[in-house]
Amino acid sequence: MQYFIDLPLMRVLPFVTNVIMSILSYIFTIKLIENFKEMFIKAGLSGIDMGRADKERIPESMGVICGAVYLCVMFIFIPIPFLEIFLIPSAEFPHAEFVCFIASLLSICCMVFLGFADDVLDLRWRHKLLLPTVASLPLLMVYFITFNLTYVVVPIPLRFLFGNAVDLNIIYYVYMGMMAVFCTNSINILAGLNGLEVGQSVILSVAVIIFNIIELPNPRHLFSLYMMLPFLGVSLGLLKLNWYPASVFVGDTYCYFAGMAFAVVGILGHFSKTMLMFFLPQIINFLYSAPQLFRFIHCPRHRLPNYNAKTGLREPSYAEFKYSDLNFAGRLMLHILRILRFADVRIDHKQDAKWVCCSNLTVMNLFLYWFGSMTERSLTSLVLALQSLWIIIAFTIRYPLADLFYNSTYYHTS
Repeated sequence: MQYFIDLPLMRVLPFVTNVIMSILSYIFTIKLIENFKEMFIKAGLSGIDMGRADKERIPESMGVICGAVYLCVMFIFIPIPFLEIFLIPSAEFPHAEFVCFIASLLSICCMVFLGFADDVLDLRWRHKLLLPTVASLPLLMVYFITFNLTYVVVPIPLRFLFGNAVDLNIIYYVYMGMMAVFCTNSINILAGLNGLEVGQSVILSVAVIIFNIIELPNPRHLFSLYMMLPFLGVSLGLLKLNWYPASVFVGDTYCYFAGMAFAVVGILGHFSKTMLMFFLPQIINFLYSAPQLFRFIHCPRHRLPNYNAKTGLREPSYAEFKYSDLNFAGRLMLHILRILRFADVRIDHKQDAKWVCCSNLTVMNLFLYWFGSMTERSLTSLVLALQSLWIIIAFTIRYPLADLFYNSTYYHTS
């Protein structure tokens, strides 16, 4: 924070304003959700918590209020970082920084719209992959105009083969577009428990904020800091109401909003590789879920852990299917999962056919299979604790251990 202490008042003002607005966004998010809960229930945007014995209707899609508060706060904040330019007529206006704000909010706004449409219309998966790709185009155009850095630093042990850096050119833009799609969907895949979606987003945003503060006075990280602090504010407000026992559900809207917010700062802040390192638990969950997501193994409509009403505990949920329905790849994956104990696989003969009962492939079901049944609060806390532990390891890799493979310039290029 020494960076802000040493600055003149006019340059400290945007940061102080951003912090104040982030605190207000926390308050407004809670107040607005409380005021609009009944309206959402009357509109049919509600559901039943499958992890509780009572069947009370709970309002869904509260992520749209969270996203709306965030966008309003950021729209109001946009002029603040440029106050010094307005007060000094001879100063040149930083168009590149201004365009970064506009393109970022445009992409986030698109994803809030997509998420709410998904909550209302239950979109197909192909739409969920296509629309984030389109929403990321403004980011990629701004990145091309402002930075256009497409090289990747090569680890020291491999530099005798590839040199200090490799220019990926168009491949780097494809990678960033895929990153935007992954971020917007990965949080939605690791979801379904009270507080899990928002909890992991809060942990990730805190990690990004700490990383940005360490990297100051780099202007790209200052931009990311301005984007992440209000995001943390609205997310904490939503988490307060979504933590077990939840009084509201976040819906797909919040998952897409959060994912695009991380993609925005990762791409335009030019630390996409570090961002993906923070997302390693989500990457592992995606890879673990891939056999079902890509239909090698039967994938039911819902893969949430089951709730046992007698014990009040969460238990693994299962997919049941005929063994003959699997192709060669599916059978191979099933046997590997069974041998490595990465899934509870049971094979039975009934009705003159070979049937398979396999625990659904999410890390939540995996933890329940490994550690036994537990309460929803305990399961959510376990997943979030592992996410926090990984963030600590990631910072250790990002700084103390990075010198083993990279020069110090690596810190400013990833």
